[in-house]
Amino acid sequence: MRLVSFILVLIMISACTVQQIQQTLDDYLDSEQLTTEQVAAGLKQALEVGISKGANNAAQLDGYWKNPAIRIPFPPDVVKVENKLRDIGLGAQVDKFLKTLNRGAEEAAKEAKPIIVSAIRSMTIQDAWNILKGSDDAATQYLKQKTSDQLRARFKPVISQALKKTNATKYYSDIVETYNKIPFTDDVDPDLENYATSQALDGLFKLVAEEEKKIRQDPVARTTELLKKVFAQQD
Repeated sequence: MRLVSFILVLIMISACTVQQIQQTLDDYLDSEQLTTEQVAAGLKQALEVGISKGANNAAQLDGYWKNPAIRIPFPPDVVKVENKLRDIGLGAQVDKFLKTLNRGAEEAAKEAKPIIVSAIRSMTIQDAWNILKGSDDAATQYLKQKTSDQLRARFKPVISQALKKTNATKYYSDIVETYNKIPFTDDVDPDLENYATSQALDGLFKLVAEEEKKIRQDPVARTTELLKKVFAQQD
């Protein structure tokens, strides 16, 4: 029916100038609904924009340490260690450990971007439609499901090396050793690498979710014409 209507329009304007006919054609094409392929491409563009910003923000110096939303705190199952050491005047030692712990996460975050971008590019058209119609963090949840195992496998050795490189492992060992020497306390020795890896991944996806939400809700964050068209239909 749209094609028939368009032909009728052309017949009606047959007496117009070439420029007028071209303008009418452009207006008609601009009004056309986007194809499913264009919608999928637009969503993938949006996600790559978000991934780039989120991953880059996490991987930069102080990306974790100076961002309260994703800063990695003392392991909660041994927070009593932190409290006790601060009570006995060793707060500076604890703070040094926490800073180096977050430095390790920043180092590991550099590994994330290519893995998640690969998952975005392999997304099906149906996946894209489901995400477009989903919640503000639908894409982030999809990517967590698709990439978490691979990211964890890639993050852990990087975290391990980064913790050693930044001396976080040494500081933590010193802290635990100091705590375990305190009379009437139970010895502790949690897995720092697993904890840091999980916290680093959680922080990364939190930043990705923030960028996804911006693109969905803020037209200024839509940096290409295709993005603007795709998300304008959802506004």
